[in-house]
Amino acid sequence: MPTWLADNPPAATGPAPTMADRELHCDMVVVGSGSAALSAALTAAAGGLRVLVLEKSAWLGGTSAMSGGATWAPANLHAAAAGIADSSEEALDYLRASAPPGWQSAEEPLWRAFSAAAGAMIECLEGHSPVRFELTDEPDPLAQYPGAKARGRMLAPRSLTRRQLRRAGIGALGRWLRPSPLPQYYSYHEIIGLDVYHHPLASAWRLAPRLLWRWLSGTRSKGAALIAGLLAGCRRLGCQFERHARATHLLLDEQGRVGGLWALQHGQVLKVLAPRGVILASGGFEWDAARLAEHFPGPVDFIASPRSNEGDGQRMAEQAGAQLAHMDQANINPAMPWRYQGQAHCLAVFFHYEPNAIIVNRHGQRFVNEFTFNLGEALDQRESPGGASAQLPAWVISDRSLLKRSPMLRWFHRFDSRWLVRAPTLAALAEKIGLPAAQLEATVARFNGFCERGVDEDFARAGGAHGLARSDKRIHAGLAPISQGPFVALPFNRTFLATKGGPRTDEHGRVLRTDGSVLEGLYCCGVAMANPIGTRAVGAGTTLGPNMTWGYICARDVLRRGEAWR
Repeated sequence: MPTWLADNPPAATGPAPTMADRELHCDMVVVGSGSAALSAALTAAAGGLRVLVLEKSAWLGGTSAMSGGATWAPANLHAAAAGIADSSEEALDYLRASAPPGWQSAEEPLWRAFSAAAGAMIECLEGHSPVRFELTDEPDPLAQYPGAKARGRMLAPRSLTRRQLRRAGIGALGRWLRPSPLPQYYSYHEIIGLDVYHHPLASAWRLAPRLLWRWLSGTRSKGAALIAGLLAGCRRLGCQFERHARATHLLLDEQGRVGGLWALQHGQVLKVLAPRGVILASGGFEWDAARLAEHFPGPVDFIASPRSNEGDGQRMAEQAGAQLAHMDQANINPAMPWRYQGQAHCLAVFFHYEPNAIIVNRHGQRFVNEFTFNLGEALDQRESPGGASAQLPAWVISDRSLLKRSPMLRWFHRFDSRWLVRAPTLAALAEKIGLPAAQLEATVARFNGFCERGVDEDFARAGGAHGLARSDKRIHAGLAPISQGPFVALPFNRTFLATKGGPRTDEHGRVLRTDGSVLEGLYCCGVAMANPIGTRAVGAGTTLGPNMTWGYICARDVLRRGEAWR
């Protein structure tokens, strides 16, 4: 485990406060300010509720603001406008077929609710905020399963200029939008379509006038555009925001119903009364070092989310009697070293999509098709359920031509000199990284033989790279030998974008107790919940799309139950 993770202080625990320095009143309170939280806040506010959003850090937007903005939403209005036939039933078929064994019995009601609500969520966000989505050309990557679509479910937000956001009423909230480590001047469509990763200078020159205009106009793109647009919509609808406010405990009445929470802000105790409900959308627990080690033993390269993601929502729900599930599930990527806000960080990039690169495990053996879509699941294989890692530490192995194909690797190497290892021979490389030399040489020789014959006989590494190579120019498919020293190795262990375990919910987003009953007044969405789409993703946007949909589902249920009380 990296020292910067092991040294992260444990999350706050202890008994609930009894006295408040300040009391806040609202109809509904949302914990967190990422895409799931803002989707919930926007939906509830559009329905007439007084909404308070609590953000633990100084910045608004969470991991979503740092993301590429890819959004997987089946049966959406943009697909329909493009003449693409899709339905919630087809999406449900796809989720059923692609899920891990044994998941359907518990997750079927949630899959059905998500499939039915995703399109309505997109309409709601566009109807009440300046956020506008566009289709990408990306297919569902698991094309072999029933219900998969060649196009229509992958969306990305349009860029927004400073002027557009001001006109939309974002006001002072724009100052507190979490900065993104990604270059803001390229849209998501350009990143996947122009191959900026392999040809940064050529791409910049090609788009120079457009990039200059975006710089001058203060343009936000990708996840930053999504969050900025949602913030503008929330502010226009009257949502209140409190930053530096860490929720610590839930407020339960004598009947066990949640009606608010306690929080700490600048050393003061806040008591938030929210009779219509509390929605937990506080992100994952990946920055809680002890809990991460418990559920994900083995090597970790980086964590790509804000350091405030310490599992506060999961902890509060557990203290209130909630059932936790899927704690061993996560959004797992490879990544390259980077700096973010003056601290060690990373950029989550699939840098191994090269014809002359293979991935080997701690035994020096290939163990997966390097172009498989759900590579994170392969990296996180366990020797037994909940047990130790079966493959890690893992490495990308290649030769000097990799650095010519991917010149940005040299740039990222500057941020961590230990990240890229070079040696004149494979035997010397194996010694440097602690692999058995004979096995590594045999693995490379076998792969080179496949290159001569043009067929990967071990893992059927396809030239089409799960269908995404047609739309994503970052993927350089095919087979090429690893033969020209110096040889290189790059660590390829787990990088966490977000854990995906938390309170078990029903199909309305209501949190369930350990006995299966509903913990009234408490909802959970996004990666703070026991997410019904775990480590095995179904598309590039299966974090943001489902997260925002579950925020929408939770808020709609709060509104519906309020109407029933009248």
